[in-house]
Amino acid sequence: MRIRSLGVIDDAVVELSPGFTAVTGETGAGKTMVVTSLGLLLGGRADAALVRIGAKNAVVEGRITVPEGASAIVRAEEAGAELDDGALLISRTVSAEGRSRAHLGGRSVPVGVLAELADELVAVHGQSDQQGLLKLSRQRQALDRYAGDAVAVPLAKYASAYRRLRAISAELDEITTRARERAQEADMLGFGLDEIAAVEPRAGEDVELAAEAERLGHAEALASAATAAHAALAGNPEDPEGIDATTLVAGAHRALEAVRSHDAALASLADRIGEIGILLGDVAGELAGYADDLDADPLRLAAVEERRAALTALTRKYGEDVGAVLAWAEQGAARLLELEGDDDRIGDLTAERDALRAELGGLAQALTDARTEAAERFAAAVTAELASLAMPHARVSFEIRQTEDPDGVEVGGRTVAYGPAGVDEVELLLAPHPGAPPRPIAKGASGGELSRVMLAVEVVFAGTDPVPTYLFDEVDAGVGGKAAVEIGRRLARLAKTAQVVVVTHLPQVAAFADRQLLVEKTNDGSVTRSGVKALEGEDRVRELSRMLAGQEDSETARAHAEELLATARADG
Repeated sequence: MRIRSLGVIDDAVVELSPGFTAVTGETGAGKTMVVTSLGLLLGGRADAALVRIGAKNAVVEGRITVPEGASAIVRAEEAGAELDDGALLISRTVSAEGRSRAHLGGRSVPVGVLAELADELVAVHGQSDQQGLLKLSRQRQALDRYAGDAVAVPLAKYASAYRRLRAISAELDEITTRARERAQEADMLGFGLDEIAAVEPRAGEDVELAAEAERLGHAEALASAATAAHAALAGNPEDPEGIDATTLVAGAHRALEAVRSHDAALASLADRIGEIGILLGDVAGELAGYADDLDADPLRLAAVEERRAALTALTRKYGEDVGAVLAWAEQGAARLLELEGDDDRIGDLTAERDALRAELGGLAQALTDARTEAAERFAAAVTAELASLAMPHARVSFEIRQTEDPDGVEVGGRTVAYGPAGVDEVELLLAPHPGAPPRPIAKGASGGELSRVMLAVEVVFAGTDPVPTYLFDEVDAGVGGKAAVEIGRRLARLAKTAQVVVVTHLPQVAAFADRQLLVEKTNDGSVTRSGVKALEGEDRVRELSRMLAGQEDSETARAHAEELLATARADG
């Protein structure tokens, strides 16, 4: 990794051993920044406070070798990344304003993509993870992770049934708790549908009636106009001497007809006048029929207005026009059927809920059985690991229990509480020495013991769910003496099958590392490129002496340091 402008680090390069790398240095020298840098490369949360004062941004670049065939390669390629000789080049930039950018294999990607890769490539553990392990939910997750498909398969079936049960229960609650509201809605819909049915509106009827009302309301004026127009076109029988348009056009047509044979243009005009005469005759006839058919009956007008008033009453309540009223009625009828079918729906849902609860109880029992079997193997494996971590008499076990709940599901003849992950409460217990009762690790383990339990759990996971790299951030806190030597030895053994990076203050742990990196500040309080260096020979002895006694030149400390290194080499 190359780290620039991150915390106390100005510009530094960190090269990690394929095996076991120990990162050491004075308190406050910036060891934790190495962990923070790796966290950023793996999609961790960006914080503007990480940017070195005076810098515009912090940059972390890393080269990670990915195992052949790993799904991380597929995910990276889906994101458009290109591999560099089997490795992924990752960079993360955090600005002083808190904005973050990520690049993977030369391609800009969302930070979430880096987080997806992290799950398969690196397991990061610090003291906060130890605190996390104290939570019962995390302990159950750890057991499920260890069990693999034996728990994952029934858990998937259980989770599916659980989601369906929750959905059905929510629908039942909605129907029953809102029964009064739904009854009121049904009454309102029934009243509206009855009101519309009583009027029996037709689509477009309001438009037709508006036109008829307009016509009837002006019947006298319309009849008078039609009569006058007819007289102008066809003559008035009461005035035989009057001149009308039809007579005049007929006279014009006769005049031209007499001479049409002498001029084609005049003949064409005669034909057009003849057409005008025909058209005048047609219009005159229609005007006569219109005047005869016009209904000026005031009773009909009253009936039309009464009908329009009935339709208007509907449009005020149910829609802007009769078409909208009919649409409301159609939707209202469908909704009323749904509401009136609630009793049947409640019965069906109740039956399905009861069947699902019974099914869930059976799946929960299968899940409990799988966890119980896995818990015995897991506890035995962790206990065996603790023996190699200077806790030879410690015993780890799991308590798997359920809580009685009258509203729960029936499992093994008892009605117990249930949740999305089953009915089990899983708790990790520790008996640190013979005769001691098993107690929850939160109460039964000291800080040093908890660190070793955590490490033992990770080592067991490494055998069943391996990742290429393990990072431990001072998980050896509270440990010293022989226990520290055993932790160093166990980490070295883990490093034979995986890359292990440990930030530590214990010389007993650092002595077992294949490579020891020293993080040290310059006089101005920063860590420069030369501030992270691999220690060899005399330099490593001096650093281990400092860690042992706080004095690099103490002969006693130097002898002890050399002894630690010799012990580690002999053990390897």
